Amino acid sequence: MSQNEGTAVESLWPAPAARLPGATGPMLRQERAERTRGQILHCAARIFAERGYQQTSIKDVADEVAMTKGAVYFHFPNKQALAIAVVDELYSRWPVTLEAVRGKGLSPLDTAIEMFNAASVAFLDDPIMQAGTRLQNERGAVDVELPLPYVDWTNLIATLMHEARDQGQLAPHMDPDVAARVAVAAFFGAQHISHNLHGRADFTERWREVRDTLFPALRARP
Repeated sequence: MSQNEGTAVESLWPAPAARLPGATGPMLRQERAERTRGQILHCAARIFAERGYQQTSIKDVADEVAMTKGAVYFHFPNKQALAIAVVDELYSRWPVTLEAVRGKGLSPLDTAIEMFNAASVAFLDDPIMQAGTRLQNERGAVDVELPLPYVDWTNLIATLMHEARDQGQLAPHMDPDVAARVAVAAFFGAQHISHNLHGRADFTERWREVRDTLFPALRARP
């Protein structure tokens, strides 16, 4: 298989939970509360992604979601809680995405490529990805402890690289942990440059260049 051209995961956003038939009383109220919370979170993510943490207020989020500030505070006690929830939501995506990608039956190295493909799509159209990344970059201004960036990603890719080595797919001279660190650095470096220079308008092309240069060097020759 080549570099998985054009096979990115369609969406990283989990499908909304279907309403249970005949749901009433507490179940229905819980469903409504969860749906409202998700709506607030998504609107907050869009604003965080566009304006950054310091330039976003609870009132901005309330206006965007057409609710009162009190309604937003019911679900999120402050702006820090909103920021934490956005970042946590981003980190919760990757195990779900990995499961979906593994369902395609790809080899470990191609699974790693597909994970990066999925992330490249998310950077273009998923406010959770955009906001979570921006909040991590602005972690000093958020004034609350956030998970260390890139660590989970590097560990996830390293796991796939070790699997690739065990299956003889990784070049014999290549250390799986080094390969993972280099791949993550190259991907997020390309994203950062594309974002700062062109608002990510060219990120698909920049990622393709990185992918098609790096992964052939990592792959064992037939």
